[in-house]
Amino acid sequence: MGRIKKVTKQTDNRFLNMYALKAENRKGGEVNYFVASRWDTPEEMKLSTKDNRPDGMAIYSLYGEQKDKIVLIRQYRYPLDGFIYEFPAGLVEPGEDCRKAAIREMKEETGLTFHPIEVPEYFEKPFYTTIGMTDECCGMVYGWSDGEISLAGLEDTEELEVVIVDREEAKRILKEENVAIMCAYMLMHFIADEDPFQFLK
Repeated sequence: MGRIKKVTKQTDNRFLNMYALKAENRKGGEVNYFVASRWDTPEEMKLSTKDNRPDGMAIYSLYGEQKDKIVLIRQYRYPLDGFIYEFPAGLVEPGEDCRKAAIREMKEETGLTFHPIEVPEYFEKPFYTTIGMTDECCGMVYGWSDGEISLAGLEDTEELEVVIVDREEAKRILKEENVAIMCAYMLMHFIADEDPFQFLK
């Protein structure tokens, strides 16, 4: 089994930092590796704590009187220099759980009021996103939203539109657009199941 010998912080940014790892592979060879993390020190990183506490969460939210549509955002992302479809999402602040964070983020990003539903715990468990590059892990929160769309709560760095889609539009988005992987898999459930929450039962 490989092992980490030294972790050195390379950057000092607000939301994401780069760390250089000196490691040893399973045969004793030297490994130089880089990891992005949302944590401020090596001691807080998952490789030190072994705790998969959520860095952020994404929101699977139905919308409409029949709850037969789903809330997406189409957001500009710098790594693509273009737009991508995602779920409303955000960071989990200190003292928050994923559900509280989801209510706050949905209001900030879309103006909508989010109502989480109770689901088995393992559906909301934080899972890792892109483990080859980062130790980030995120939970998924499920529920429905109501109210009127507003972008008044956006930060200057956020450039997005709120998109309410039915199953046919979800199919088109999957076929033709850039889509974040977590969003893509959940849209497949939304499309396939008559009850959009069927997979939670």
